[in-house]
Amino acid sequence: MKSLVSVIMNCYNGDRFLRKAIDSVYCQTYENWEIIFWDNASTDSSAKIALSYDDKIRYFLATKNTPLGEARNLALNKASGKYIVFLDCDDLYFPNKIEKQVRLMEENKYVMCYGSVVTINEDGDEIRRI
Repeated sequence: MKSLVSVIMNCYNGDRFLRKAIDSVYCQTYENWEIIFWDNASTDSSAKIALSYDDKIRYFLATKNTPLGEARNLALNKASGKYIVFLDCDDLYFPNKIEKQVRLMEENKYVMCYGSVVTINEDGDEIRRI
């Protein structure tokens, strides 16, 4: 059994790019994941979008909006995975991101790893790589 990965998504009025962000998790080559969706008291259609998916998304609604760090800590308390990754609602994962990172972590007994960043515009065109 592959290790469970908890994807922490904090969202505050992020409906503009949210579906693409969530879909980038559903398109992962690594399949044993859950999304901990922390709705940070959004007033847009973020809840409707998140709840339109299956039970791999665990939806939590905050009673009040909190700073990002606090919201992430609250979401972390709901996570069940051996590994934790963060995905902002205006970001995307490459399809093999989780698979590569889990393999790297397990083969090398790492306790943490991170990846590079590709900045894209709204049309998906690459702007820069870091």
